[in-house]
Parts: sequence; C-alpha cells; structure tokens
Amino acid sequence: MALLAEHNISATPGRCIVEVYDADAFLGDEAALDAAEVQVVAGNGYHLYLLSLQTDIDVRVTIRIWDTPPTPPADAEGHVAIDLESETGTLVIGQLDRGPADELTLPRPGVYQGHAWWENRQATADYYWSTLNQPTDDTSEDDLTQAWKNCPVTERYVLDLAYSHASEPDEDEEP
Repeated sequence: MALLAEHNISATPGRCIVEVYDADAFLGDEAALDAAEVQVVAGNGYHLYLLSLQTDIDVRVTIRIWDTPPTPPADAEGHVAIDLESETGTLVIGQLDRGPADELTLPRPGVYQGHAWWENRQATADYYWSTLNQPTDDTSEDDLTQAWKNCPVTERYVLDLAYSHASEPDEDEEP
C-alpha cells in the first residue's frame, strides 16, 4: 500500500462537530449527524460528521489517500468504515458554526472508501472540562482560551481513503 497524498487541517469543533464534505454537498443530514452520536464518525456518502466531546479546542483532521488503505492502528480509540463521494474532487473541512476551516483537492473526483479512526478524543475532553471546572474569581475568557491552546494532547481524526470508482451520473441532470 502506498500513500498518495496527505492533508492535515486544524478545525474547531463548533457544537462538537467537524464536517468533511464535497464542495457541492451543501445540505446536512440529520440522520448522519444522529449516527455520529453513536459511531463518532458517520455520514451519508457526501457528508461526514466527526463528533468531538468538546467545542473549543482545535482538533487535527488528517485525510490520507492511499492506493489501498491500511488497517486502523491497534491503539486507536475507535474506528469505523466510511465512504465519501466527491463529484467535484474538492473536499471542504467545515466547522459547524464557524464556517470552513480549509478545503483540499483530491487526486480525482469519485467515490473513496476506507475508514476513519481517532485518538485523544477523551483525553482532550477531560482536559477541556477540567479547565472549565476550575475557574477562579479572576479567571478570564482569555485565560481559558490560552489554556485550550496549551492542551497537552491533540485530538485527532484520520480518514484513510482509497479511490474506489467514478461517481454515477446524476439522474436529475440533463445530458
């Protein structure tokens, strides 16, 4: 298996969510969002939701394109199989209530399959909530922001994907 491309993006999980979606997939999916509550990462084919346990500490999203995706690491907190279709060949990494964090160009448009895995999700949440539960009378919002920037671990989501096939033509579009 050969690594073809790797992209690392920092994003703030607005309302505990980071999204990864095709540039033309504007509509969200409530069922996929509900599934992320159980699976941590879930989607509808065009739109993935990555569910953090906190809302303010940046997370790292790594999207790796392989010729064949490797198996998730044994020490990952969790993992799930995913499919992601990008008819445009451009993925947007979105911060649910803050707008796009970045976008990336895939090697080619189409359907990508693989898995998502994550690490330090719980440790970041524990740190986040401990900073919120230990304020003093003189703790300011700037103090909290600085504490979150100095989080001792990095919450990370990795999407290991491989190109599967071209997108099917949209039945609604005229030839």
